[in-house]
Amino acid sequence: MSRPGAPETVFALSTGAGRAALAVVRLSGPDVDRALTHLGVTSLPAPRLAALRKLYDPMSGALLDEALVLRFVAPHSFTGEDMAELHVHGGLAVTQSILAALASLEICTPAEAGDFTRRAVLNAKMDLTGAEAIADLIDAEGGAQQAQALRQMNGSLRKLMEGWREALKTTLAHVEADIEFADEDLPGGLGQRALEGVPEIAAAMQAQVQDSRGLALRDGLRVALLGAPNAGKSSILNMLAGKEAAIVSARAGTTRDVIEVAMVLGGVPVTLVDTAGLREAGDDIEREGVRRAKLQAEAADIRLVVLSPDTSPPQGEAAATQAADFVIGNKADLGALSPSDAALFEGVCVLPLSTVSGQGETALLAALQDLVNERAGAKEAPVLTRERHRQALSEACASLERAVTVADTGLELAAEDLRLAQRALGRITGAVDIEQLLDIVFADFCIGK
Repeated sequence: MSRPGAPETVFALSTGAGRAALAVVRLSGPDVDRALTHLGVTSLPAPRLAALRKLYDPMSGALLDEALVLRFVAPHSFTGEDMAELHVHGGLAVTQSILAALASLEICTPAEAGDFTRRAVLNAKMDLTGAEAIADLIDAEGGAQQAQALRQMNGSLRKLMEGWREALKTTLAHVEADIEFADEDLPGGLGQRALEGVPEIAAAMQAQVQDSRGLALRDGLRVALLGAPNAGKSSILNMLAGKEAAIVSARAGTTRDVIEVAMVLGGVPVTLVDTAGLREAGDDIEREGVRRAKLQAEAADIRLVVLSPDTSPPQGEAAATQAADFVIGNKADLGALSPSDAALFEGVCVLPLSTVSGQGETALLAALQDLVNERAGAKEAPVLTRERHRQALSEACASLERAVTVADTGLELAAEDLRLAQRALGRITGAVDIEQLLDIVFADFCIGK
């Protein structure tokens, strides 16, 4: 929200800064209509109907622009408050003059990052997961990220969390009834029977905690090209990237540092990483390149090992690359891989490729795209998209495991653990502790949203 003591009505440019055909200035708060009147909009448009109005400087009376003005009356707006949008010409002078005119008014103040969405959460227009989905939708670089953000914005995560909370609420009610009305004519063992369904709920939660695909899709995947010097890793990087991103030379050891190229595969943002050839390095620089290559292999989400018929894996490389997701048999125009090289990766798919003739390029792209989609869960519906979701759900799981363990000791302890589990789930959606979570959730929002 706005700073303590500041006016409750905020404004901001909600479109990108710079020269454009159009720009949108948003206002939200109790004094929106007064602010419009100060800008010369004496005839306010009806709610949700755009009207052409002239905007004037409240201090000098100078004409600023002719704009489309839209009004939204609380609670029927994005923020749940009175809102307005000024659709103005997108020149820098126009937008800056209108923002300066609004800043000169005592009844409104510039919005902070995420101010509009924060107000929407506080006014129960959406929950925290919906707000996070809006931020992810704005930041989406590929169609798979877009689809995941839209699923979450439409309530996929909220519905799952609320379903678990409702189930635990019912369980807790039965446990507490057993505790409070032990002397009444209730079915024997009511609380214990209610707790019988808790392990199944805990297992479902734990499965989500262990599923990192949603986080991987949101952050993008790292794909490392590994292999011997001169096997053609840089040529493959250039082929996949569609540009000359890495130096290609017949001389072994040309790549000594890590080269990264960002691209989108199957709607998923991917960072391709070209690494130094894995071999017993000669000088300090080459040894450092090999060390970094091995670190990239460990950190990568997908590892592609590149072999060729005119090179062979050096001693010790097999241990570093046995976790290959698939092997690229490069330089297929020179012949097939030797049986001994292929045997190092028994059970791993080997894709023949020639960056010279283009042989196997389509098959490689298709295989890599399928693997990227599988690792990111882009074709399914992974739920957890942020680390805070995982932490809260882990706490809920731990509480449920304790509830089952202590049930034989006393139902009172089990009831408390059930309450803690519900509270942890509530932190994901903002049903509890919302004020403490707002700064975390809106830390990366942009101004105007």
